Amino acid sequence: MFITFEGVEGSGKTTQTGLLKDFLLERGYKVTLTREPGWGAVGKLIRRMLLEERDLELDPLAELCLFCADRVQHVRDFIKPKLEQGEIVICDRFNDSTLVYQGYGRKLDLDLVKKLAKSSALGLEPQLTILLNLPVKLGLSRLKKRSGKTKMDEEPVEFHERIRQAYVFIAQKEPGRIRVVNAAGDIKEIQEEIRSIVLECLSK
Repeated sequence: MFITFEGVEGSGKTTQTGLLKDFLLERGYKVTLTREPGWGAVGKLIRRMLLEERDLELDPLAELCLFCADRVQHVRDFIKPKLEQGEIVICDRFNDSTLVYQGYGRKLDLDLVKKLAKSSALGLEPQLTILLNLPVKLGLSRLKKRSGKTKMDEEPVEFHERIRQAYVFIAQKEPGRIRVVNAAGDIKEIQEEIRSIVLECLSK
């Protein structure tokens, strides 16, 4: 089963994906946790260019292509083999991030973004996507408490607002795949809701 997590910056994806992985491992499942961008040697180079090199000003189209290049390698060399071995793969960000960040956030042509994002996934689609929904200002305030901010974290509030609105929009279009979870509450309560959703999907 392929599960993805999405959400605005500071929504708690890293925390919740880690907790979910531990929970599923305890129940006897084989689980792999990964993220985009940044898997493998190529992914680490791309992640640094995209999120860390502040002197590198990327054109939005170049940014889109780099995210998609990372995904092709990630899916081909890591995610698909793990799924074929019968593992549950949990991925922190996937195609939906490309659509909302580069399509709605950067305002690139949506048809182009959709085509490139779909092609880069090599036919792979998540069976379940957990959208951690959170007010932008709350998410950004959480970032102030942690080290290692990325270039994406430092975008204007208006950019992040477009991201959140886009996430809500696509969740409304795909309620069967995307399950929206209120990420403003207690970490344990959020995790309990996520576990319930995942176990329900696994039982099917």
